[in-house]
Amino acid sequence: MSVDLVGFLGVVLVAYLVPGPDFLLVVRSAAEHPSNGRAAALGTQSGLCVHMLAAALGLSFVAARSPAVYDAVAYCGAAYLVYLGVRAVLTARRRTAERADGATAHEEAGSGGNRERGPRTGFAQGFLTNVLNPKAALFFLGVLPQFVDGGGSMTRGIFFLGTLDVLIGVAYWFAVVGVAARLRALLARPAVRRRWELTTGWLFIAIGVAVATAA
Repeated sequence: MSVDLVGFLGVVLVAYLVPGPDFLLVVRSAAEHPSNGRAAALGTQSGLCVHMLAAALGLSFVAARSPAVYDAVAYCGAAYLVYLGVRAVLTARRRTAERADGATAHEEAGSGGNRERGPRTGFAQGFLTNVLNPKAALFFLGVLPQFVDGGGSMTRGIFFLGTLDVLIGVAYWFAVVGVAARLRALLARPAVRRRWELTTGWLFIAIGVAVATAA
């Protein structure tokens, strides 16, 4: 088996450095608690593992060649991103209403260690965000094979490069969680947290609409 590691690493690093739904989800989860952020990160990479296995087994080929399957996955993914965005926006508005009513004592008391959703929810959201992302499937199907020598085993090459991609992602997201954790005190302030929820919420909605429009 022969692979082009230099070219592959360049593409993967650029892909991770460009902010997207994964970035918003991991940072938002890390702002609640570092363990939530790490769980969300592991969830996103677990979702990639599903696409890696599907590509290696040839299932993604079927999805990529079938517009109906691709569109169905795309619309499901878009709907899920919009759902996450609406939840974030509603949470921010609820916090605003509570503050207007003077009911912030509970929020203030829990701001130092808010773990409303918990690691399991963070993991599930990260997993679903990537599993329902058809672009991730096409990455493993259309991009990875380009870095595998045609004379070797394509399946082994996809497994190798896919595993490397997942491990790089785990290291990158854990570093992002570390940075976000240092800013947690700032993000935990009621006013900042409401603005952050609103911003990430509308971004999720915008990305979801863009995905649905492009499908």
